[in-house]
Parts: sequence; structure tokens; C-alpha cells
Amino acid sequence: MKRIQQIKHTDLMAYQAAKNQWDLIAKPLGSFGLLEELIQRIAAIQGTPDVDISRRAAVVFCADHGIVAEGVTQCGSDVTAICAKAIAEGTSNINAIATEFHAEVIAVDVGMIHDAETDKILQRKVVSGTGNFTKEPAMTEEQMCHAITTGIDIAEELKASGVNIIASGEMGIGNTTAAAALASVLLDLPPAAITGRGAGLSDEGLQRKICTIQRGIALHHPSASRPFHLLQTLGGLEIAAMTGLFLGGAIYHIPVIIDGVISAAAAAVAYQIAPICGEYMLASHCSGEPAASGLLQKMHLQAVIDAGLRLGEGTGGLLLLPLLDGTLALYRHAHTFEQEHIERYTKQS
Repeated sequence: MKRIQQIKHTDLMAYQAAKNQWDLIAKPLGSFGLLEELIQRIAAIQGTPDVDISRRAAVVFCADHGIVAEGVTQCGSDVTAICAKAIAEGTSNINAIATEFHAEVIAVDVGMIHDAETDKILQRKVVSGTGNFTKEPAMTEEQMCHAITTGIDIAEELKASGVNIIASGEMGIGNTTAAAALASVLLDLPPAAITGRGAGLSDEGLQRKICTIQRGIALHHPSASRPFHLLQTLGGLEIAAMTGLFLGGAIYHIPVIIDGVISAAAAAVAYQIAPICGEYMLASHCSGEPAASGLLQKMHLQAVIDAGLRLGEGTGGLLLLPLLDGTLALYRHAHTFEQEHIERYTKQS
């Protein structure tokens, strides 16, 4: 955890060099919009205008939630292990997308109750599921720190292996409840304003989910100004590990893509711990869950895709990759004003 103190601002000189390269291309200034800005931000993260995102990985943290006992989901915790096995063995939703966009998928067990019946999942289990936060803290302080450290370690390992961009992902039945609880506190909004239906709750189920979050907040009195306590009491092991992944991205200078609302909740906790780490995050899409836009706004991030996505696993995060690939093709290979003997555009006041 001491490594968090190593986080420093990204390289402004590399950011400006990338902007200068954009301005040489024969097109109106800034005409590729937010995608230009993302390339500049990646340049600043990598410390060079020669941006490289050719080695990419999606990390899917898998864990279970004690809060499932409160009837906040359509299915039980046994489904987490089934889905985790599919992800690890390459047959799930994220694998289909990752194959198309040449990304490695790494499934990590940080806290499932039932072990996935496969040797292809990375075993980093902290404990078998969280506590029910309506009755006790979701995790002990030691468990939370262990999970965060696991995420940081994986960022370090991927950096050492040559991966140069990471997409965050998760699998855990009940985790939209934990994410909504975190978002309620982080955004200082009542649970009813930011809690969604998750995988498809009925009206009655949604109300039960809202009441469950209200009870958890009333029991633990969490505060956005105490992000570690907030994560420990209301979070999940996979959310804590993703928090570590975002912090690790900032420590080891590797961009980490935010997926949906659960990933955004983890990113927002990391932002509360070390606001500079927001410079190392890329927002892929704005989830269809109610808390998503507020969490991104809190971190001063703007999503590229707004399509009501809420599948999870990191699927939406991977959809940013082909947009970045296309943008890099323009950045690297488009004709310049000098080549075409055209007078450069200038910024008009």
C-alpha cells in the first residue's frame, strides 16, 4: 500500500508533443474530438508521443457478496463461479469481443464462495465472499488491503510482461448493490436516486435493493472522505481489487480503461484515495445504470460511448480499443499540411 505514495502526474511534455502531432495533420483543429484527447492522455501516461497500445489485456476480477442473502439479485452466488469458469476458459461474452480486438483475458478469483472448476483461473483468493453489509462490514481492513494490493500487483505484473493498456472487468453476483452503495456515499445522493435494476430486478426487487443499501449506510455511517472505510464496509473484493488495478495503473504508468458502473465505482474510490490516478484512467462508456454518469463526472472523465451498455465483465471497456486503433491510424498515417502544401489551420478566437 505504500506504493500509492509513488503516484505522480502524467508527462505534460508528451501530452503537448502528441497535440502538436495532431495539429500537423491536414484537418480542422480538434476535429476528431475526444478521441484526440485520449491519444494525448495515453501519450502523457506512457511518457512519449509514440503511443503504443498493441499489447492489451482485460482483467476480470471475480468474487461473491454476502448481501445476496437479502434477496437483491435474481440468482444465487453459485452463478459467479459458473461465469468465472467460462471467462477463464474463453467461452464467455468478453472472450468473444477480446478475440476480435486481440486482447488477452485474465480471470482472477479474489473472493468467490465456490471455486471455479478450471485450472485456467488465476488464484488470488482473499476470502470466500464478503460479509452481509446490513449486519457487518463487507470486509475486514486486512482483507480490503489484501484485495487492493492484489490489483496493484497485477498491474505491475502486466506492465513487466509488456502489456501497455488494461481494461478492467468484474464478475460477481450482487455487485451492482455494492457499487450502488458506494456511489450513494461518493455522490452524496440517496440510494433511490442511483440504484438500478442490475441484471433485471422487478419493481419489488428494486425497492428491496434500495432498502438494503439504506440499511447498510445507516449501520456503518461511511463517508466519501474516508474511502478505505467506505470500501471496507460496503464494497466487494472484486471492487477492491479493481480499485487496486486503477491505483496500480498510476503507479506503473499504464492506462486502465473503466468499464461500466461497477468499474466506475472502483475507479471513483481509487480517485478518492489518490486523485492523481484519474489522469491514468480512460472512460470507455457511460453505463445504463443510474450512478454511472455521476461517478464519471466526479472524476472529471467523459465516456466515448453512450449506448446504454450494462453487460459487465469488461465488455464495454474493450469496445474502446477499436476506436483507439482507428484514431491511432489517423494520428500516425494521415497526410499533413506540409505534404499537401496547404496552409495550416490556426485557432480562431
